[in-house]
Amino acid sequence: MQGHHRLSTFAAFLHDGVRAVALTGVFVVLLLALTGVAMAQSFQTKARNVILLDAESGQIFYEKKADDLIPPASMSKIVTMLLVFDLLKRGKLAEDDEFEVSTDAWRRGGAPSGGSTMYAKPGERIKLVDLMRGVIIVSANDAAIAIAEGVAGSEEAFAQMLNKYARVIGLSKSRFANATGLPHPQHRMTARELALAARHLIRHFPEYYKLYSEREFTWNGIRQHNRNPLLGRYPGADGVKTGYTREAGYSLVASAKRDGRRLIAVITGLRSKRARAEEARKILDWGFRQFRPVRLFRDGETVTRVRVWGGDKDFVPVVVPEDIMVRLTDAERRKARLMARVKAPLVAPVKADEPIGELHVLVGERTVARYPLMTGEAVAEDESMWGRALDTLKAWGLGG
Repeated sequence: MQGHHRLSTFAAFLHDGVRAVALTGVFVVLLLALTGVAMAQSFQTKARNVILLDAESGQIFYEKKADDLIPPASMSKIVTMLLVFDLLKRGKLAEDDEFEVSTDAWRRGGAPSGGSTMYAKPGERIKLVDLMRGVIIVSANDAAIAIAEGVAGSEEAFAQMLNKYARVIGLSKSRFANATGLPHPQHRMTARELALAARHLIRHFPEYYKLYSEREFTWNGIRQHNRNPLLGRYPGADGVKTGYTREAGYSLVASAKRDGRRLIAVITGLRSKRARAEEARKILDWGFRQFRPVRLFRDGETVTRVRVWGGDKDFVPVVVPEDIMVRLTDAERRKARLMARVKAPLVAPVKADEPIGELHVLVGERTVARYPLMTGEAVAEDESMWGRALDTLKAWGLGG
């Protein structure tokens, strides 16, 4: 009977340069090719509040005053957008909904304010998706206020919605007084909860997270560039949000992905845009050095074999179609294991280079990487009547 199931669990032992693999009762020992630099031992930064974590596992690599309540400035717009994305996902809002830019939104958040703006005009009706892009790409305060008023009737009511939503997604310390992050004594977040908000965004709203990597936004004929200093300048950077007020200093929630691993960093309190960019690059570089490459298989190498019924061969090799290199921390390597999820058994004829399943790299019960598995060769149908009959008997006796 053909189905999708765990054919074999590759046991666990990534340590001291040796991989031990249990394959359907056969125990095989292979050498691991380990390369990479030594683990960094310490990190120093000029930032006031810092946290660096792995987006997949949540493992924290570095923190400094990460639980202090601080003015988050425009970085709190991450949560503003999370609430909007949640309402969109639940069908409470639609991207084509139009919201009017009030005179207050224009005055406090638009061109007269001297702050971040999309240059919307008072009385202008704008689709929600365009206001979202204004908030995300150029940190537009007029757009954030217009969204808040359109969703909740007033910015104050929207802030109350933010406070309730923050608790739902696990932000227990954050307090919101507005939709923008403009200075207010009751508007506070922590570096840790800013990182958790970014992680929630990336994990739960990937369709909207891609907006954070858009390089520019034009409205009313005015073209502006994304304020994130890492986009296009730091390998793998694709978000998330800058922030600046005199009290908060130059701050950033940054995320970058390399070789299948994503980091999220929060840095606050820098004295200049240049210092903010330099510190962000430095901490991300340091973070990516925490992952060391581990070679698992080479292109075309056999991972296991799968039974074939009615074929001129009893088994077909299962191979990887590319070199498999995974990046793991030392702590992850001690807990890592491999698992093949394959379609088995197969019925002849079987073609070569056909997708047959996936190789999963697990740390505990969490999959940190996955790679395709293919059939390594063709298996023709056994034309012998006796061969087919024997396979049928074997199938009955072995349960498929």
